[in-house]
Amino acid sequence: MRKSSCLIALMAFVCIGWTGCNRPSKVDQYHAQKHVQDSLSLVEQERTLTYYQSQLDAMMPVADSLLTLFKYEKNDKYQDHGFYVVRNEKLKIYQDLRVMVRDDGQELLVYRNGKRMTVGDERFSDKEQEALDRAKHLQVTFQDIRELEKRIQRTNLEVQKYQKRLQK
Repeated sequence: MRKSSCLIALMAFVCIGWTGCNRPSKVDQYHAQKHVQDSLSLVEQERTLTYYQSQLDAMMPVADSLLTLFKYEKNDKYQDHGFYVVRNEKLKIYQDLRVMVRDDGQELLVYRNGKRMTVGDERFSDKEQEALDRAKHLQVTFQDIRELEKRIQRTNLEVQKYQKRLQK
């Protein structure tokens, strides 16, 4: 009796050991699948980061070329943000019109004879409209650059997150 029970125990141990070695556990399968998903996500985020960086690199020369048409004004003592003011002398506009874009692109201001006006208030001459269009273009460019910088920052964080996961 004792021999048969030992034999049965030995056979059970061999069978369990044999099948356990050949099949990965569910936990191992989950970790392998998660590793593959994180690897794919890392590659995707790196591609996205490269795309955003190329977009930003393409926008910087546009912004630099636009900035030559403006002069920067900021009083550090009183202002948090400065303004890019359209150079009227380059457009041969009378000095009574002043078109400004805040340096973060959040505001476009137009003044005539010291009075603030909105774009729809008055009809502008062709030269004045050109100054306004340049300011709008600069404003949109600034906003696009800020948005790309935010996206790059968020994507960098995602890349770091996936790199940490894959190191574990």
